[in-house]
Amino acid sequence: MTDSHDPFAETSDHEVPAPPIDPAPPAETSADIEATTEIAPPPASDAAPTTVLPPSPVVPAPPEAAAAAGEPLPGPPAAAPGSGSKRGGTVARRVGAGAVIIALAAGAGYGGTWLQNRGDDDSTSSTPDDSTSSLDRPASTDEAPSGEVESVAAEVMPSVVQINVRNGEEGGSGSGVILSGDGQILTNNHVVETAADGGTIMVAFSDGTNAQASILGRDPVTDIAVIQADDVSGLTPAKLGSSADLVVGQDVVAIGSPFGLESTVTQGIVSALNRPVESSDASGDNATVFPAIQTDAAINPGNSGGPLVDLAGNVIGINAAIRTDSSASGSIGLGFAIPIDLARNVAEQLVKGDTVEHARIGVTVTPATEKDELTGIGAEIREVESGGAGDDAGLKAGDIITALDGHPVASSSALVAAVRGHQPGDTVKITYLRDGKSDTVDVKLDSDGGELSSSQE
Repeated sequence: MTDSHDPFAETSDHEVPAPPIDPAPPAETSADIEATTEIAPPPASDAAPTTVLPPSPVVPAPPEAAAAAGEPLPGPPAAAPGSGSKRGGTVARRVGAGAVIIALAAGAGYGGTWLQNRGDDDSTSSTPDDSTSSLDRPASTDEAPSGEVESVAAEVMPSVVQINVRNGEEGGSGSGVILSGDGQILTNNHVVETAADGGTIMVAFSDGTNAQASILGRDPVTDIAVIQADDVSGLTPAKLGSSADLVVGQDVVAIGSPFGLESTVTQGIVSALNRPVESSDASGDNATVFPAIQTDAAINPGNSGGPLVDLAGNVIGINAAIRTDSSASGSIGLGFAIPIDLARNVAEQLVKGDTVEHARIGVTVTPATEKDELTGIGAEIREVESGGAGDDAGLKAGDIITALDGHPVASSSALVAAVRGHQPGDTVKITYLRDGKSDTVDVKLDSDGGELSSSQE
């Protein structure tokens, strides 16, 4: 995979420590951080499902490979044989975390029978106000004793749906989280993008009913989308928590439709936080980078778009990708979710019909390594946009950004992921090396004005 992130040159605003095990190649990257997915190289064999791809080899790209400023985020490798979304097949999202390659699973087949239309069901008439949205409520701080997986599943399952998509011969399935009683549903962009141009979306609810849906808004850069189910009411909105205070080791539960098996519940822990993950869809398009929540809860193709929840039943992440190898097509205990704080911010803009704006620093960066060309030490600035946030803060070409808000930045991908977690207007502290001396400066992040999203549509 290429490590050039330029589309947002300088939009990455939240810093996530990049795992030293998978340093990004020394290709130029723009700190704009608006691509949320990283592409993995093609699998070793056609036999594996189209969902996950093997990790890319850890071989630093030559400096000449660095793209000029303004170039898009790391370019995805060619799609693996059999990858893509075919009717009844899986919709895969390939991902790489800093150096970790992951595959996003949109879903397998059309599991979950398409029973009667949701609009014909009268059993939901006595429900909360349909106009109330999860996005309108403050982050939940409810707590629950550990070990309450059964109660968590019972509480959250009515708020999780299976999403089946078809457009001609292409199709697949994924999962989603109900936001409002009248049918607004949060999911991944890669789950529904097949239907963006005249396709069909059907939503299967936990009570066995179904409804057709349309795309309300989507943002390829963050891999977030909101769809609207038709003629429904009385749905159970999920409780959206906060991802800001998550702790490594805490228990979490994933719910979704892996391989079309609706209402599947798996348990695990938060394995790591702020993991810089790059992913892309099976075609190698819409590369994105995000500061992922890593979990060992089993996540497989079809879990994409579904919730990762804490033991109080609060949604703290949207499952989006998994790491795989050539010998396995499913979970190997390395799953990744988009933090709910980031997903919520994007969803709020989509529901309002706004063009999603992403934070940016206004610089083009490339991975900086030690003399061994293996150990990542930061993101080296190659260009500074005149009048941009970085320029205003005094950053210069040649500076090596090593931390953002105190979190280590080991590569350009890590910087992009860190910035992506922020919003335009946020002020972050950037630590950098200049002439061997370390210094820290406050940077007020700019906005890309929605340009990056528009360029990926």
